[in-house]
Amino acid sequence: MGESGMNTSGAADESRGIDSPDALGAREFGTASFGAGSETLAAAAATVSSAPSIPSIALADGNAIPQVGLGVLRVDDSQTASVVESALAAGYRHIDGAAGYGNEAGIGRALAATGFNHGTLRESVWVTTKLRDSQQGYDNALKAFDRQLALLQLDYVDMYMIHWPTPFDWRSGETWRAFDELRAAGRVRTLGVCNFLPEHLERLYKETGQWPAVDQIELHPTWQQREVTAFCAEHDIAVEAYSPMARGADLEAGDGTIERIAAAHRVSPAQVILRWHIENGTIIIPKSVHADRQRENLDLFGFALSTEEHRQIDALDGPTRAGHDPRTFSYS
Repeated sequence: MGESGMNTSGAADESRGIDSPDALGAREFGTASFGAGSETLAAAAATVSSAPSIPSIALADGNAIPQVGLGVLRVDDSQTASVVESALAAGYRHIDGAAGYGNEAGIGRALAATGFNHGTLRESVWVTTKLRDSQQGYDNALKAFDRQLALLQLDYVDMYMIHWPTPFDWRSGETWRAFDELRAAGRVRTLGVCNFLPEHLERLYKETGQWPAVDQIELHPTWQQREVTAFCAEHDIAVEAYSPMARGADLEAGDGTIERIAAAHRVSPAQVILRWHIENGTIIIPKSVHADRQRENLDLFGFALSTEEHRQIDALDGPTRAGHDPRTFSYS
């Protein structure tokens, strides 16, 4: 689906449950099915040259992260390799994982099978993972990272993140000290956090003297977290949105507002919401296990929203999150 022929069908499958990956077909890069050895590497190299152009967000630490990535929350490890391979074939160059998802091994299998775990191909893909909350702390974090890197079959990760702030069992300061050592050793490029509110970011800064490069938060039209995003902008922290469509709930938000905008542009409601994020400068990691919807989630650059359309979507902001409260939740 090219930029001039936008898809008007359905949702982009963001966390509506675990779908069967039947639509992934023959696990192909272009026309070459995955296999071992030189054929796989040739097919992977071909996708690099034909991948769609995805903008990057410049980070305060000097690195740049692809603005659109693939989320793999609630994808079973046995399915993850085929889902990631399909995304790489579609042109994704940003994979967002976590120890808590239980599928880092699947990501590693996909990267190894396609040659994206070393050499020039490795340099072309951004891989994020996150520390389990139960493994926070200086020593625990260092040990956990070794295990995670082995599962991913990588020499380094592009971003390592604290998954939840757990203020009721705060260990982010000492955890960050371990993260800083990993970065100094070249095993991590960028340090980030997830679900940190301004109070957590300030506490981390007071203990470490550093702001994270990225704060990954729940963010979508009906939960816009304006206080958090304003604080991040003030401190040069990039905002990354998980659940960018509220697990599909926002596709019908505002008594048809999103659907009307989609019809005007001849695109899907999912593409409207993702385009809204893109134009706001937010990094997004929509999830889909289907190849066609993965492609749809990348096909965001053939239309633009008007100022009035932005106003209408902005007006959908509400008081209810789809996920968990960072002040009380732990993803152990």
